[in-house]
Amino acid sequence: MKTLGRFGLALACINLIGCAAIVEKTIEQNPDIVLNVIKKNPKKFMEVVSEAAKSAQEEARKQEDDNERARLEDEMKNPKKPSIDEDRTIFGNKEAKITIVEYSDFECPYCSKGYDNLKEVRKQYGDKVRVVFKHLPLEFHPMAMPAAKYFEAVAQQSHEMAEKFHDAIFSNQSALKEKKEQFLKDTAKKLGANMTKLMSDLNSEKVKNRIAKDMDEAKEFGFSGTPGFLINGVSLRGAYPPPYFQKIIDRQLGETK
Repeated sequence: MKTLGRFGLALACINLIGCAAIVEKTIEQNPDIVLNVIKKNPKKFMEVVSEAAKSAQEEARKQEDDNERARLEDEMKNPKKPSIDEDRTIFGNKEAKITIVEYSDFECPYCSKGYDNLKEVRKQYGDKVRVVFKHLPLEFHPMAMPAAKYFEAVAQQSHEMAEKFHDAIFSNQSALKEKKEQFLKDTAKKLGANMTKLMSDLNSEKVKNRIAKDMDEAKEFGFSGTPGFLINGVSLRGAYPPPYFQKIIDRQLGETK
């Protein structure tokens, strides 16, 4: 009897599969069948579509979260290794345990938000964190490259002045867009820069090579938009709020204590 039961079940499955294939073929040959059903039940159809879309979005979000967790764990074990020249401008304690390398664009509004977020991170961690500002000027921001050049030219005179210049630009992005290079000149002059030297250094090979090297490195690490961050080699892409930095930093400090 059990054998007959299994045979009957198998036969039923075959019949169902066969029926499903017939239904599918019929619909392919006569799509109006489906269209007529939708016309008769538009509300139900929209409910089904909406539920399916919601389900797909949730699944995609879950997959994205899983991928992000896996990436984070991999980079914790195998951090990226950015180049940091000895004469580079560093914001904060040069001997800090945590180095945040930022790839940024002076004209990017998201980078302005990233600037605000990093200020909070630096307040929270004090001497435990240092920031290395690197350049990724985007082509569609016409003042990004000039601002990067001015920053590096100012840095050749004083790292402290360069940090103040950096802060002034991000605190007044609207003025950069409105007044353009005049704003850069006025800001550098107000901070006490030697303008004759600055204008000479602006298009020097040293300045151009540093910016080009930063851009190549950003590309190597997969950063195509701004801002992008490496937190002791662990990447964070976008203007994420401080808790995202905190999650990575706290783990790293725990491992380095």
